[in-house]
Amino acid sequence: MSQTHHGHTDELRAAYDRARAWAADARDLGHSSDADDAEALVARAASGDAAAQTELRARFGGVLAFGTAGLRGEVAAGTLRMNDVVVARAAWGLGRYLLSGVDGAPDATQAGVVVGFDGRRSSRAFAEVTAAVLAGHGIPVHLFDDPGPTPLTAYALRELGAAAGVMVTASHNPPADNGYKVYWATGGQIVPPHDTGIAAAIAVCPRLAQVRRPTPPDAAAAGLRLAVDDALTERYLARVTADSLHPGVAAQAPLRIVYTAMHGVGHRLVVRALRMAGFAGVAVEPAQADPDGAFPTVAFPNPEEDGAMDRALALAASVNADLVLANDPDADRLAVAVPNRDEGGQATGYTLLTGNEIGVLLGHDAVKHADTGDAPKLAVTTMVSSTQLSRVARDHGARYAETLTGFKWIADAAIRAADERGEAFVFGYEQALGYSVGPLVRDKDGVSAAVRFAELVAWLRTKGRTVRDELDRIALRHGPSEGEEWSVRFDGVDAAQRMAGLMRALRQAPPGSLAGEAVVQRTDLATGQRWDADGAVSEIDGPRAELLRFDGERGTRLVVRPSGTEPKVKFYLEAPGAADDLPSLAAERARLRAHLAAIRAQLDGELGLG
Repeated sequence: MSQTHHGHTDELRAAYDRARAWAADARDLGHSSDADDAEALVARAASGDAAAQTELRARFGGVLAFGTAGLRGEVAAGTLRMNDVVVARAAWGLGRYLLSGVDGAPDATQAGVVVGFDGRRSSRAFAEVTAAVLAGHGIPVHLFDDPGPTPLTAYALRELGAAAGVMVTASHNPPADNGYKVYWATGGQIVPPHDTGIAAAIAVCPRLAQVRRPTPPDAAAAGLRLAVDDALTERYLARVTADSLHPGVAAQAPLRIVYTAMHGVGHRLVVRALRMAGFAGVAVEPAQADPDGAFPTVAFPNPEEDGAMDRALALAASVNADLVLANDPDADRLAVAVPNRDEGGQATGYTLLTGNEIGVLLGHDAVKHADTGDAPKLAVTTMVSSTQLSRVARDHGARYAETLTGFKWIADAAIRAADERGEAFVFGYEQALGYSVGPLVRDKDGVSAAVRFAELVAWLRTKGRTVRDELDRIALRHGPSEGEEWSVRFDGVDAAQRMAGLMRALRQAPPGSLAGEAVVQRTDLATGQRWDADGAVSEIDGPRAELLRFDGERGTRLVVRPSGTEPKVKFYLEAPGAADDLPSLAAERARLRAHLAAIRAQLDGELGLG
């Protein structure tokens, strides 16, 4: 028998063991049919059925990794899928970690844990399993009664003084998926070392037959199951209104607004928040207003995807809307469309703004108008978002920080800036439609961002300006910037290896120029090294990540990284420029777009992606 065959047998044997253990846990949770199916799959695979062996590897060939994004995957049976067994073990590990005496952590048996959930398939069930397992640890759980937005759970964590938080959501992933996002007492998502600490605790979780899971009545009687009432939601909405940069502007410039929740959980809060801000005439796309985990009217529940906004844009055209707002299913992201108007003021169509355009508009508004007293203002974004925000912050005398991708790092930067340097966080964003418009929520918040953008549009109207006018004004003062983003998808069982191969190719033969623009610096965050044009190597501080960055001599930037949730390698290009007036601005933007197109063509050829 060859070594390869030995390894193959060992791999299958490990999958058999995981499947049998998972089946026992599933049976203990009352999922007898799922347990029977897993055991039947093991039997077919053991008999030599090749198809069964392939499925066994796909479902039980490893364990769903718990990382800084928590858990995310398809809802199905298996150790590599999202299900009650995987969630129960994650909750057990979280509870054990909270009780292990982590430095600076509140006493979880007194502070408790907040648990929220969205409207996806199995979200409520996963929240209930989490609540039961944490109660079994003696940790009180503040559990929402109904599906709600991710930012409300993040807000509740600090408002209630909890030791941690859990949000069951897969955000804008496909309908078959769900996920498990964990927050720390700071109000931000977990960052190292908490992710590895929780993962280590999950790894030693006993069989679920040995895990205490009191029933909801028993947990409530013991003070371990506490309802989050609507008064907390009212406090959140009151803060959104109080934090306005342009209070009362809705009365001065009423807007026709169209909103879609994308079959998610944003409808109730967003409409209430807009009404409290003075925007009464909100038309809601009715077919997408209520939570529905099947997402029946969209192929992919992400407002960035082609066709996802079609219904909202059609409604906007019918009411001649001034603004279109959309959330993703857990309402932590915001998409925006603005009208193209003819000379008579009638909308002739709508243009979807990019995440960077929304981010720069909101960021400019914040650094210019936020009142932070004597505290320096801070704006934060990620290294794959537009550098235009850095110039806006600099020119307005605000501090600026750039982080790894992922909003957990933006929140971490905001927390550290406040605690260590006394800076006042006023805005943070990532180009994938995620925005935090101040310190209220230490995560993306599509609810408060929707209100803030509506107020910005109304304020611009009082000045006789449109959103497009404002983007031009910002570009003329702080420099235009054009960007392009795309992904290369890898399907099949060897997707991870092929993704790694693409990253390896870029490391072994890095581009020396970007369409004629010399690369003067390249950075590898996996090794923490930076190479300058003369070949000098320096070490860089900060967390490690699988990310490569190439900087051109004229400021063009290329960033490449594998996705953390999908089998994709993502490319981010940006080229900054300069212009003195509107005619030269249009010409400069066209030149920058042509430069980006040439770079993409170059990369496609060099990497064999065309």
